[in-house]
Amino acid sequence: MSVDNDTGYRAGQHNVKFLGLDVHNPVFIISAAVIVLFVLATSLAQEGATEFFGWLRPTVTEYFNWLLIIAGNVFVLFCLFLIVSPYGKIRLGGADAKPDYSYSGWFAMLFAAGMGIGLMFFGVSEPISHYSSSVADNAGTAESWAPLAGAAGDQAEAMRLGMAATIFHWGLHPWAIYAVVGLALAFFCYNRGLPLTVRSAFYPIFGKAVWGPLGHLIDTLAVFATLFGLATSLGFGAEQAIAGLNHLFGVPVSATSKVVLIAAITAIALVSVMAGLDAGVKRLSEINMVLAALLLLFVIIVGPTVAILTGFFTNLVAYVEYLPALSNFVGRDDTNFYNGWTAFYWAWWISWSPFVGMFIARVSKGRTVREFVTCVLLVPSLACVLWMTAFGGTALSQIVNDGYTAVTEVDLPLKLFAMLEVLPLAAVSSFIGIVLVIVFFVTSSDSGSLVIDTITAGGKLDAPVVQRIFWAVFEGLVAIVLLLAGGLAALQAAAITTGIPFAVVLLLMCFALWKGLHQERAKVGALAQT
Repeated sequence: MSVDNDTGYRAGQHNVKFLGLDVHNPVFIISAAVIVLFVLATSLAQEGATEFFGWLRPTVTEYFNWLLIIAGNVFVLFCLFLIVSPYGKIRLGGADAKPDYSYSGWFAMLFAAGMGIGLMFFGVSEPISHYSSSVADNAGTAESWAPLAGAAGDQAEAMRLGMAATIFHWGLHPWAIYAVVGLALAFFCYNRGLPLTVRSAFYPIFGKAVWGPLGHLIDTLAVFATLFGLATSLGFGAEQAIAGLNHLFGVPVSATSKVVLIAAITAIALVSVMAGLDAGVKRLSEINMVLAALLLLFVIIVGPTVAILTGFFTNLVAYVEYLPALSNFVGRDDTNFYNGWTAFYWAWWISWSPFVGMFIARVSKGRTVREFVTCVLLVPSLACVLWMTAFGGTALSQIVNDGYTAVTEVDLPLKLFAMLEVLPLAAVSSFIGIVLVIVFFVTSSDSGSLVIDTITAGGKLDAPVVQRIFWAVFEGLVAIVLLLAGGLAALQAAAITTGIPFAVVLLLMCFALWKGLHQERAKVGALAQT
């Protein structure tokens, strides 16, 4: 590994050891204390918390939606620039570094960590929601949730717009966010020898100040963003899993059931945490990929096969066609869609980015910058297009061609199972769907606790396992208290509130990464001339 650590700083330098722990002072202490207090306060004042979260989400998105949209566009353009620039030849870890994982194992971990639970939850529900609001008579009015002006009365165009809007939320923009964070962390760790923690990415801008209070603030923000973004996903997963269990086995949909389910899945995640990265996360991620591929293939074969295969390309065309308008942040009239969907998603992806980015960085040593960005940006985006086309397209075909309305009438967590209900082997496919949600839940909790622990251990990769156990437990507790304090609205409010300040951090990270890559290329060029 090519290491150029002239900072004199080593991973865990400010750590303190007590009670078998090895944690960064003060990042762990502040982060843990705030999270514990949050869990206690929200649990003891649920009624007030419900009212607060109900107010928080619309208020925050109304004032800061422009920041989120601009930031998302910047991340996409920056990633595309890196792919075609000379910086793309730089290899993470130095010219002689070799990848630690095969492409199949690498892709499996990228996809499972990135958005597994979300695809299960929104794969059917989001295309239907956008289509229904776009085709409705009130499309284009202030009350409408339709993207852009909708397509009132035009079923074909409403389907195109609905799929384009869905792909917009799951395509280039979220994966560009992950790519920026993952590449920055990997580059400064493997090429500069800095600790694998968020503050290291800002060394080119702030120098040794990143090891002081400024760096503590950056890492603490990263912990909060990661934990609340992760809790949002775990909450969605719990809602869908319990809905599926009720659909198949009659398990009651109640607060108690959701708490028991999250607790049980968190306990399973603890086993994976103790098994480590290769034996735990990697193995579960590969199981995820197999199950997801089987479910996807099943829907393609027994669903409207020709429509799905042709729809993959027509939906891509629709996405490209509508991309400029959907990315625009000036003069938007579709306020409900803009704030309620896009602003929430961008904040959610940004809050997830320290988690996904650091996890991707840990498994991406040996890749070139061009290979890294291309694979992280394009391959998962295309996979998401296929997934949304298969699941959302099948549901839309059932509505438009077969007159099947149940899929539009059930609650969001049940829409996947309602779509599968009219396909062959519905009980089997629905059961696989539940298992997939649960396994995605486990891998998210496992890898999330791994990432948070790395940040709060000052970048140390060999910190005591008990610390990861602590974070895995509190990830589950935060998901539980948010669900009890306001359901999905509370989860979304938490993700947005932590995502907005971290958007500013990521914009600075783009500049720091460019500066670091520029210095690396200049250094390599100077060595080549000697």
